Amino acid sequence: MLLRDGLLRLARPFVQALVTGKAGPPFPRPRRLRLPVPASLGLLPFRTVDLVLLAEILLAWFLFDTGLLQLMTQQEILLRAGLVVKRLDEPFLWFAAAVSSLPVLLRGRWPLAAWRLAILGSLLATPITGVLLNQVFSPAQTITYLLIVYSVAARCEREITLGVLTVSVLGFTATTTYNTQLILMSVILLAVAALLGYNVRIRRLASSRLAEEEQRSKRALAAQATLEERARIARELHDVVAHHMSVIAIQAEAVPLQAAGDARRLEEGLGEIRALSLAAMTEMRRVLGVLRDGDGRTDTAPQPGLGRLEELVGTARSAGLTVRLKLGGNLTGLPTAVSLSAYRIAQESLSNAMRHAPGSTVSVKITRSGAELHLQVANDAGRPSPTEPGHVGHGLIGMRERVSMLGGSLWAGPVGSGFAITAILPIMENA
Repeated sequence: MLLRDGLLRLARPFVQALVTGKAGPPFPRPRRLRLPVPASLGLLPFRTVDLVLLAEILLAWFLFDTGLLQLMTQQEILLRAGLVVKRLDEPFLWFAAAVSSLPVLLRGRWPLAAWRLAILGSLLATPITGVLLNQVFSPAQTITYLLIVYSVAARCEREITLGVLTVSVLGFTATTTYNTQLILMSVILLAVAALLGYNVRIRRLASSRLAEEEQRSKRALAAQATLEERARIARELHDVVAHHMSVIAIQAEAVPLQAAGDARRLEEGLGEIRALSLAAMTEMRRVLGVLRDGDGRTDTAPQPGLGRLEELVGTARSAGLTVRLKLGGNLTGLPTAVSLSAYRIAQESLSNAMRHAPGSTVSVKITRSGAELHLQVANDAGRPSPTEPGHVGHGLIGMRERVSMLGGSLWAGPVGSGFAITAILPIMENA
């Protein structure tokens, strides 16, 4: 059993080389090796000229013409010297020259098929070249064979290349037993051609893998950027919707009670709800502008910042909160990201107070200390809230994400009967 497996393993390269093996797909060629056909020649069936294929056609023709001329010349020399008594018909000479050169045309697309055809052609042409040239391989045939071995090594697996090289060496040794130096030279040339092709294959595979890795990295970075953008949009939408919807819900509940049948007060309350709804829609359009088409129809209005803090506090007060605002330091000229994050944190804190502690007293303190912006929002217990105890939404998560992006810190938790949020945001000019 082990002997059989060993023999099969040894025979596999030869079987693949001679029968079952297949070459890999051709590697893409640089664009500079393709020349466009001029418009004046537009009737041609092709639009570009493959310079590699053109070179192979010219090489095959040169090898064929050279080999045929050598055979004809050598036959005339042997006839004049009386070393041969019968002239070979020209079709035989043409056949020997063709099988010795034309397989080079196949090596670019089908290198293994070209090698098998070259092996078969060598066997068929040996009676002619052996008589006229006194050697198995003509110079044209040698060049063709070395080029094909190179192509096989550049396109095939290592095991197939080993089988091709071994068969070539054994075949040449079996037909050239009288010249050890010639055999050694042939083995060296075959090995060099195979090694050059194998080296080219390794470099091309490495380049291909590197290109694939670069594409994979680009796709991963694009996907990561998409996820980050989706998270940013979701965070902005949550802040906008949570705040405005909380205020609208509270207003819708309080307005009928405050109006007590007074149509004028009811109308004023509904007007406030409408204004809040329009403000929410405006901010949502601003956030969703990045999702619109690429025709330039996007909302370019600036994002809110600390300059709109008084408006935010006024909205919270209209929802029943008692808000005490205290500002310290120079809050003008802050980087956009810092100002926006501070505004959103204050907005979400007030929204949480509306939902969890309606009617509470909220203290908002924002101060600038050197290269840091300190923000603290604290509220007392307020009235009992219908929100389920222990309910955790996305507001605190969004706050922590904002602070983390700026490299700051945030603390949030109960203080006495109320709740407090403290954030420290570094002020960086590139933020």
